[in-house]
Amino acid sequence: MTKSNTINNAAYDQLNKDADRILQLIKVQMDNLTLPQCPLYEEVLDTQMFGLQKEVDFAANLGLIDIEQGKEIMLRLEKELSKLHEAFTNV
Repeated sequence: MTKSNTINNAAYDQLNKDADRILQLIKVQMDNLTLPQCPLYEEVLDTQMFGLQKEVDFAANLGLIDIEQGKEIMLRLEKELSKLHEAFTNV
């Protein structure tokens, strides 16, 4: 594997780890702190998603990941958060 591929894989892996960290943060917040309708919940979620999108854009602009890979990361996180929100509100 070339150094470039190693760096690209590391960038992709780190973005996925950051997405997983956001999911865990929201799970903890929903379990222990607030309801999905709470402005604090929405603020944390919006801030985290904005930050991750900026990370994805940065990595894509540097050519570390493909734009489609970035979209895939964001879409996966959005789907997981949607499932989590639905499960929490349907309890």
